[in-house]
Amino acid sequence: MKKYDFTVKDVQDVYDGPGGLLWEMCMTEQIHSGGAATTDVLGDALGLKAGQHVLDICSALGAPARHIAKKYGVKVTGLDMTKTMLKKAIERTREAKLEHLIDYVEGNALDLPFHKDTFDIIWGQEAWCYVTDKPRMIEEAYRVLKPGGKMGFTDWVITGKISDEELKPLYESMAFPYMETFQGWQDIMKQKGFKVLTARDETEAYAKCFDDYAGIVQGGKDVILKNFGPDLFAFAENLVAIWRKAAHEHKVGRGFYIAQK
Repeated sequence: MKKYDFTVKDVQDVYDGPGGLLWEMCMTEQIHSGGAATTDVLGDALGLKAGQHVLDICSALGAPARHIAKKYGVKVTGLDMTKTMLKKAIERTREAKLEHLIDYVEGNALDLPFHKDTFDIIWGQEAWCYVTDKPRMIEEAYRVLKPGGKMGFTDWVITGKISDEELKPLYESMAFPYMETFQGWQDIMKQKGFKVLTARDETEAYAKCFDDYAGIVQGGKDVILKNFGPDLFAFAENLVAIWRKAAHEHKVGRGFYIAQK
């Protein structure tokens, strides 16, 4: 699998700049396809219960953390390396009066700043495609998860045959170092000691989300032009178009996974 030379710094530049605002406009503050509804699907599949401690790896604006803390009564630690996202997450959590259930840590997913057997649940939503060494991250997730604990996540994945030439503009538009395949995530989890309980290809629903994003970008054209200029609008329009096409061709999509230590 070809990897691209995108680093944590590249991801920080995207989300510290207009890219983060653009994705929030399309995806709401959840910043993942399907919004709060898919957060509920993941939470229910994990069987979240009050008192559990959840680690949200790459927590961004903290919207899923706030959602599951409020709905299920879980305690959440959000980990992210993007200062702007962390700052906004802390502010919004304070405004929601959920500080007693949620805290945020600036840190690297490849070297989690926690002791072993700390968390009941590992959580992620469409952010691990940015991680440069996915096996290492899963190894770290396994280390900090309690015995019997569960990991649940969704991610952008390769779901069909696609060439390096087709992947290149997709990766460059998002600053992805690489995406795992739908099967590849399962193989990694098994290699690192997890038992895979659920693996579901959700490409069809993912493609429909990009239909919505295309409409949102066009509907927000005047706002984008006013606040960010024609270059960013052209970039956003192209980004949505190429991902939408690839998703409807079932070359890329969304994977849904539940695993247990």
